[in-house]
Formats: sequence, C-alpha cells, structure tokens
Amino acid sequence: MKPALTHTAPQYPNSWQDLPMGEALRDIVEATLAESSRQFFGYHLLRLGNLSSEITLAQCPIKHRFNLTRKTQDYSHVVGKPDSLPIAENSVDAILLAHELDFAKDPHQILREVVRTIIPNGHLVLVGFNPWSLCGLFKYLPFKRSNPLHHARFFSLTRTKDWLHLLGFEITSVRRSVFSELFLGRRLAPESNWLTWCEKYLGWLSAIYIIEARKREIPLSLIKPKWNTKAKFAPVGATTWRTGSMKVDN
Repeated sequence: MKPALTHTAPQYPNSWQDLPMGEALRDIVEATLAESSRQFFGYHLLRLGNLSSEITLAQCPIKHRFNLTRKTQDYSHVVGKPDSLPIAENSVDAILLAHELDFAKDPHQILREVVRTIIPNGHLVLVGFNPWSLCGLFKYLPFKRSNPLHHARFFSLTRTKDWLHLLGFEITSVRRSVFSELFLGRRLAPESNWLTWCEKYLGWLSAIYIIEARKREIPLSLIKPKWNTKAKFAPVGATTWRTGSMKVDN
C-alpha cells in the first residue's frame, strides 16, 4: 500500500470538463445527493475545491453555501489551502469533498482540517475514484498520459472509511456509481440491463463511490464523588489495639 503523503502534487483539474465524461459525472453526483442533501441542516455549507464548487445541491435547505478554492475562479468565494483552511473551529455545518483527496498531496491533513472546522454532528460528503474499477486499471496503462486521471490518487473505499472512523466520523451511507470506461469516454446506457446487473452484483467495480458521514463527539460527564454521611462510633468499652500493647477504654 502506497503512503497517503506524496512529495509531488498531482495535476489538479480546474473543472469537471478537464475529466473524461466530467459533466456526466457531475450530473450523477448531483442526482445521487439530491435526496440525501435535504437532510442537511444548519447555517453554513462549504464546497471545498474546484469540482465541489460546481456541484449544485438544489434540494439542500442550508442557505449559505460558499466555495473555497486554491486559486481564484469565477465561482470562488474564499481562496485558501485545503490543508490549512482559513475557517474557525466548529463553524461549518456541512462539507462537500468531490475528488479533493484524489488530487491532494496530503489527504490526511485535509481531513484533519475538515474535522477541525465542522461542527459536532455535522455532515460530510466525500466522492472518490475506485481503484478496483476499469478506470483504476487504465490509470496504469501507458496511453493518454495527459489525462488528469493518470495523476489521481485512487484511494480505496475501505481505506477512506478507515480514515474517517479514526477521525470520529460515523458512516451513514455509501453508494457506488458509474460503470464505464472513463479513459475512453464510454458509459453504459442508463436503461441498460447490463448496468442494472452491475449495480446489483458488481458494486465494487464502480468507477466512483460517494460516502456520507457525520462527525460524532461523545460529551464528557462529570462523576460526582460519593460522600459517606453515616458516622461510625465505637461501642463503649471496646478494645483498641496498638502496636505491642492492648488498651481497654473505660
């Protein structure tokens, strides 16, 4: 297993259009989150990164949604580094990470910043590429080297879930989607029987996975000391033992 930290930053896409079938992938993520995003409540929703910023959560009831990108874009509200967020601790109600870890130099630090800024019981949505898919296999083939997917990290679903569990997140939903050859720009038709069969029996071969989680914190409870209010008295004439002698109380 390769370490999560790399010394060379991967080629970072400016938009979904930089990825094969990028706009179709964005539409799939939006459709997948349409229903669950209605359960997000609070005041602030952070879309972290270029790809996250282009996802519209039309059904989400959180009104204040802001985008944080590494460089100034047309849709940017805040410019900053994802591994050092200029956001106060416990101040964001929901965070969306669409393939941000796949193009990160240090994904662990990004997740630490997410834990720091998100409130207890806050929502986290994480979208990642599946290394066991055809897309993950074609990543290592020597063709179309300019494709940004060659530089993507492709962290497995199991590994990503372990990171989230260690940081105190509870996984509430995992969905797998897209059965296609992303490098070749080919996708199974939505009405295809083969696609339905793949979704039912071959979910582990999907091109992307979508994790929904919530930050959990166990509150500390004060333990009150037990006070013994019953006084103990020695009976009259009781014998008191001392070292080397015996004394009888009158």
